[in-house]
Formats: sequence, C-alpha cells, structure tokens
Amino acid sequence: MVMKKWTGYRPELAQEKFDTIIIGSGMSGLTTAVLLSQHGQRVLILEKHFKVGGFTHTFKRKNYEWDVGIHYIGEVHNKKSYTRKLFDRVTDGKLKWAKMDDNYDRIIFPDKSYDFIAPKEKFIQSLTAHFPEEEKGIRDYIDFVQSYVRKGRGFYTSKALPKWLSPFLYGSMTKPFFKYADRTTKDVMNAFTQNKKLQGVLTGQWGDYGSPPGRSSFAMHASVVRHYLDGGNYPIGGSRMIAEYASDLIESMGGKIVVNAGVDEILTQGKKAVGVRLDSGDELFASRIVSSAGLLNTVNTFLRNQSAGRVLKENVKNVKPTESYLCLYIGLNKSAKALGLSNTNLWIYPGYDHDQNVDNYRKNPDGDFPVVYVSFPSAKDPDWDKNHPGCATMEAITLGSWNQFKEWQDEPWKGRGDSYEDFKEALAQKILDVVYKHVPEAKDAMDYYELSTPLSVRDMAHYPAGEMYGLDHTPQRFHQKWLRPQTNIKNLYLTGQDVTTVGLTSALFSGLLTASSLLGKNLMKTL
Repeated sequence: MVMKKWTGYRPELAQEKFDTIIIGSGMSGLTTAVLLSQHGQRVLILEKHFKVGGFTHTFKRKNYEWDVGIHYIGEVHNKKSYTRKLFDRVTDGKLKWAKMDDNYDRIIFPDKSYDFIAPKEKFIQSLTAHFPEEEKGIRDYIDFVQSYVRKGRGFYTSKALPKWLSPFLYGSMTKPFFKYADRTTKDVMNAFTQNKKLQGVLTGQWGDYGSPPGRSSFAMHASVVRHYLDGGNYPIGGSRMIAEYASDLIESMGGKIVVNAGVDEILTQGKKAVGVRLDSGDELFASRIVSSAGLLNTVNTFLRNQSAGRVLKENVKNVKPTESYLCLYIGLNKSAKALGLSNTNLWIYPGYDHDQNVDNYRKNPDGDFPVVYVSFPSAKDPDWDKNHPGCATMEAITLGSWNQFKEWQDEPWKGRGDSYEDFKEALAQKILDVVYKHVPEAKDAMDYYELSTPLSVRDMAHYPAGEMYGLDHTPQRFHQKWLRPQTNIKNLYLTGQDVTTVGLTSALFSGLLTASSLLGKNLMKTL
C-alpha cells in the first residue's frame, strides 16, 4: 500500500484564516482537529517532522515497514466501546482492526513463563493453573481492577469542566480515583497476594506505562490491565493508516496539515495566546492555539513570554519525564507464517522483582536488561503479506538512559560518528542475544536491524530527553490539577498523553477532552 504524501509548509499559508492552530500531528492533535472541524472550525496542524502521525507513523527500510509506537490496542474489537466509537469518528469509520490471538501477552522469567489470555475468565484460569492456592486473590484483583477503573472515570471527565465549575465538582468527581491513585502499584498489590512471584507476573505489563510497581500509581497500572483484559488488536494496514484516514477527513472539511513546520514560539499578548512563530520566522495567527507537542516542550520551549508563562513554568517543576528507551527494529527474510511466528507479545524479565531489576540495571548497565519487550507487527497485520510478501518484522524494546548518550547530544542525526555507531552496535547485539534465546527462528532469517536510541526519539518525536511516555506516572503526577486542556493563558489549550495518561488510547481521549473544553460541549455524549 502506497504511503500518503504529505504537504510541506509554504509561506503563503500565513495569509490564510484559521480558527485554531494545532501544534503537532500525533493522535491527540488529529483527534482534536477532527472534532473541531466537525463543529465548523477551520483548523491548521503544524508538524515539525516530515511525516504526520507522531507515534502512529511508520518508516521503511528495504521492503520492511515498522510502526514506531503502536503495538496493540484493547477494546476496539467491540464496536460499542467508546474507544472504538472514537476511533471510528476520527478515521471516518475507515480504519479496520485485526484481533490478536487470545494469548496477547506472555510474561517470561528465567524459570517459567505465564500467559495472559483473553477473555477475563481464561486469564484467571491461566494464572490459577500456576498459582492454585491464589485463585481467590487473582479473582478479587481482577474484579477490583475493573470496578476501580469504572469508578475512577470522573477524574478524567473533570479535566474538561469549565474553570468556574471545577472547584464545586472536582472533589466529588475525583474522590473514588484518588483513593488508590495515591498509592503505588506495589503497595496495592500486597492487598491481594503476598506471593512475590505472582505479584511479578501480575505487574508484568509495567513497560506499557514505563514505571515499575514501586514507583507507578496504581491508577495507571489498573487502567492498562483493564484495557487489555478482553484482548489486543492491531490496525489493518499498519498504524500509519490512522493518520492517513484522519488527515483525509480533516482536509475534506477545509482544514490543512503541513509538515516541516516546526514551531519556535507560542506568541502571546499579555496573558493571551494569539499565534505561533515558526522556526523559519513566519508568524501565523488564530483565535485558539492547541499544543499537542507535550507539556515540557510547550512550557519550557514554546512559552518565551516569562509573564504569561510564569505559572506554568512553576507548575512543571512538580512533574518529571518517564524513562528513555531503546528499540531494535528487526527485518526477517521469511514470512511470519514460514517462520512459525505468533502475534503474542513477549515480556522478558531477569527476575520477578521489577523494581530491583531496574535498580540493578541503573547501577550496572552492562548487566541484564530489566525488561525486553518483543512485538511481531507483521504477524498482527493480515494485510502484511499482501503488501510485503516474503518477509517479516519484529521489534525489541528495552529501557534506555539519556545519560548513556549525552556525549553525542549536540551531534546531528546520521552524523554522530563511529563511537556512537559502535556503541549502538554493542547494544543491538546485546538485545539480539535476548531475542534469539526466546525466538530462535529469527536468527537464520535475520536480514536487517536498526537501533533507535533516546537521541532518535528526541530528533523524531521531539521529547527533550528521549522519554518513552511523556510525564512519569507517579501518584504525585495525578495531583497536578493544572494538567488539564484549558491553561491559565487565555486561548491556549493542551492536549496529549500528558493531559490524561500514557498511550495511544489516552492520547485519543485527550483530544476529545480538549475539543470539549474548547467548544464548551460534552462531546462524549455525541459518540
């Protein structure tokens, strides 16, 4: 399938009239743009990269194509779920999904592996087979996760409340959420089981939100677990189809999306946002400005007016980014079917104590990786063999460290020298050793691999420290009441996973919250 060609920025665009300018074309920016367009606004999306889509875009090498951020999505196989309904709204109903095998995740330790199987009852049976004496604790845990996530939704809804109304309703809407969001995942797990191995298994998806159990808020953990309980799905044709369908819809309603249009500054008059200045120096103006570029970029880079940005600049001192990561993109010269590859994700750990694994790695980066996540995108996409015959892809992701790459941070992309390439190669081989141990079929079919580092993430996704998931998901993060779409600067709005929580689905719904806040309407009721 031919990739869509994106339109580059032209200076004449500054003469056109737009109601809202959106910085960034990731999932949240696209969602905001579609919803505003459907309510009569003319929007302009400015994308710094040469491709639209943020972490939904893909890239090619030879005959291979990899997604950079989507590995599996829950709930969308249910056409009545809000997640599916919103994806359909944003892509005009054109995006189709393929259900993964029921065994969507495999949690692997040195002595044993454990399968997460959909639906819920099979999940419970699978784990009870390994821990028969823990059946009650497992059932109670799963029931609690489902109940807690349902009761905690008011926290996210409160973010779209008008500022004048928020003080009256915030407490009652968020109380059920904070009851356990204030506690770490590790702390809450102790209420359901004292078995440390079972705790390690049940928290084996911590890589989906980037913070190990002793640091992460239980609210984040519960959200991820519930999201996948009924299984995983993958977009047919690959993740780039999301941006291609969404952009077609936006353009059909008069909006525009341009690439190579990096924003240098959000322009303000007094305490009101009025436009943006691009890296080229061109200035564009609109009644509303929405930033989908991440909180830290927005506040620390784009807001130069110290008076207008003073409050936000103080607030961001209370949050910090998630960890950096490494991703090895692998190309195999045989099809997934020929190699016998399933589409089950692998989570590979050196031990059951995830916090200890991370601490050990931080102290000794030459030791075992604290986690290696292996995904098989070509096995998940039923259109892959039609579009890319005779080959397959894999991705292997692990924790990285910005400090490991600091010495090359001022060097240009593709120009960082032999020492950088040698260091990357050593890391790639270390990751491949893990991959070959658990997927031996890949070794003889190995044709291509390429390592993405925290510097790659900074250059392509523009996260300042190559962070994986925006802001860290600690209990403290969720108490930042100012992390909402409407900022204290008039006409400036935020969207993206920093407003809600990590992941594509959260970014999707943050776009709905931002559009609701900007329009003064509850758009959830329109789904």
